[in-house]
Amino acid sequence: MSIQGTCAPQFSEVRAEFERNFAERGEVGASVHVTIDGEPVVDLWGGVADPATQRPWTEDTVVHVWSCTKGATALSAHILASRGLLDLNQPVSYYWPEFARNGKENVLVRHLLNHSVGLPALRDWLPAGAFYDWDVMTSALAAAAPLWEPGTRHGYHGLTFGFLVGEVVRRVTGVSLGQFFEKEVSGPLGLDFWLGLPEDLEPNVAPTIPVDPTQPGILLPSLFITALTQPESVPGLMLLNNGGYMAPGESDSRAAHAAEMGAIGGISNARGLAGMYRPLALGGSYNGVRLVSEEQIPQMSAVSVSGLDAVVMVPSRFGLGFQKATDNSYLAPNDREGWLVPEEAFGHTGMGGSYGFADPKARLSFGYTMNRQGPGLSVNERGQSLIDAVYRTLGYKQTGGGTWFA
Repeated sequence: MSIQGTCAPQFSEVRAEFERNFAERGEVGASVHVTIDGEPVVDLWGGVADPATQRPWTEDTVVHVWSCTKGATALSAHILASRGLLDLNQPVSYYWPEFARNGKENVLVRHLLNHSVGLPALRDWLPAGAFYDWDVMTSALAAAAPLWEPGTRHGYHGLTFGFLVGEVVRRVTGVSLGQFFEKEVSGPLGLDFWLGLPEDLEPNVAPTIPVDPTQPGILLPSLFITALTQPESVPGLMLLNNGGYMAPGESDSRAAHAAEMGAIGGISNARGLAGMYRPLALGGSYNGVRLVSEEQIPQMSAVSVSGLDAVVMVPSRFGLGFQKATDNSYLAPNDREGWLVPEEAFGHTGMGGSYGFADPKARLSFGYTMNRQGPGLSVNERGQSLIDAVYRTLGYKQTGGGTWFA
C-alpha cells in the first residue's frame, strides 16, 4: 500500500502504525494529521477512496466524518460565548422563544451542549427527508416533550444535537450554522471542512464503506442491538426515526452532503479536523485567527456530565459539546470501544472510528478519517493505534485501563 505525505522523523511510529492499519487491520482509505505547537508533524494519506472505481485516496480526498461534526457545532457556540453573544447558562428560550414548550421552559443552553436536554429522538414519526429541512426539524424539536426531565441525566443526542445547538447559533447570528462555520472557522483557517458541501466538490468525496454485521468477528454495540430489536426504545427511535437518513447508502447521497446537519453531516479529512482543533490547542488562536479567548478553553475541556449514558447504554463523559476520554475496556466485548486520550484533551469521534481533538497541555491537535467504518460509535483499534503512537513519542505513559498521562 502506497502511503503519501510527510512525517517528521521522531514521529515515525505513527507512520508505522498507519501502514499497519492497511496491512493488518483492514484499512481501505484513510488520512491522519498531527500538529505540535501549531506545526504539522504528521500529514499522511493512502489507500483507495472508492473501491468500486479504484480511485485512490489523494491529498484532497474528503469523507463523511459523522459525529466529528459535533465538534464544529460546539465550537461555533463557544465562539459566540467567548464574544459575549451567547450565555451558556441562559434558558434556550431567551434565544429561541418557541422552544419553551412541553416541559422545556427551564432548559439551559448548556443542557443542549452536554446531551442532558432529553431530546435524543422524536416520538412522532418524521417524514422522508426531514433531516434535509432545517425548519421541519427545529419546529419538531421545539414542539416536542423531552424523553426525560432536562438536566437530570445525560444521553447521547447522536442525530439531534446539531439542530438543537445549531438553531441557537442561527438565532444569535442570523445566519445558518454552515454559513457561520465557514465565515468564522473553515474560511479563515483554510480548512477542507463543510457543513453543506458545494456540489462541485462531490468528486473529492470518498464513499462510506459501512460495517457488514454478518462478517465473522463483528460485534455490534448494545445501542444497535437494542435499536434493531426494540424499535420503540430510545435507541430505536434515534436510529430509525430520522426521515430515512440512516437507511443504507442515504448518507452518501447528494441531498445528504448538501444539507446542513450539525450533528452528523460534516465532510472533511484529517487535515481539516486537526486544523479546526489547532487553535484550541494553542490558547484559542492560530496564525492571527482567534476563535475563542484563552479563558474559554477550560469551559470547553471541563467534564460537564459523566456516567451511564441513557442512549448508548454504556458510560460516557461530555464537556459542553465535546467528548472526554472514556475507558470502557472492562465492558462486554461489543461495548468496549472508548476514547483513550489524556484528561486535558477534548474533541469528538465519529461513527465508525474517525476523530479529531485538541490537547492544550501537549499543544497538540489530531485528526483521523477513513472510509471503512468499524462497528461502533467511537475509536476502534485503527484510530487508537495512531493516538497511542503519538503519545508514546511524546513520552506519555498509560494507566492500567490505557488512558494516557504525562
